[in-house]
Amino acid sequence: MAGSDERDATLSARRAERNARWEERYADNDRFWSGKVNATLASVVQTLTPGTALDVGCGEGADAVWLAEQGWRTTGIDVSPSAVARAASAARDRGLDETRVRFVAGDADETLPEQTFDLVTSSFLHSPDEDFPRITILRAASERVARGGRMLVISHAAPPPWARELSGHAHDMRSPAEELALLALDPHQWHAERVEVVARDVVGPDGTPAVLDDGILLLRRK
Repeated sequence: MAGSDERDATLSARRAERNARWEERYADNDRFWSGKVNATLASVVQTLTPGTALDVGCGEGADAVWLAEQGWRTTGIDVSPSAVARAASAARDRGLDETRVRFVAGDADETLPEQTFDLVTSSFLHSPDEDFPRITILRAASERVARGGRMLVISHAAPPPWARELSGHAHDMRSPAEELALLALDPHQWHAERVEVVARDVVGPDGTPAVLDDGILLLRRK
């Protein structure tokens, strides 16, 4: 029992340190991301009928706000209070109240909303921490998908062409097929609608056009 308690305490301390680093990253910047919806997510979701949505690791809320503007009643969750405050402010600036989109500061590894959703999304839920429980979080997120609903995971399938240091990142960049295998969801309860890598045109940090590989994992709960 003592050994188990010690392991739990160690995991809790690592989680707190990881979350504190994310909060520091957001707090040290006026805006960390572009404020625009991810193009890959938008291209997938625009084919779906709006309902309720949960955005896990919502950051500054660009995807969640876009979902709300498309008619989804959206909840976003992120570990960074600064990111969540910025997301809520962005929603208000777009004329969206909490009946359309709301944001929660919390750790998806520990706390997700209890209700189920028609769509659960997660875009680029990556971390340089080797012990980051990405698959555990995604499994927990899958349990929040309602019958007939979908889970959409958008991931970095490869490092960006401008990346010079791959250490600490390559382990977290798997193909959608590899992630589907690791999730090990019951095939009697889940149907894989899309498991693929798509190219996305971007502009690199130096202003040079580049192409990124995004992984798409779209699963429907039966």
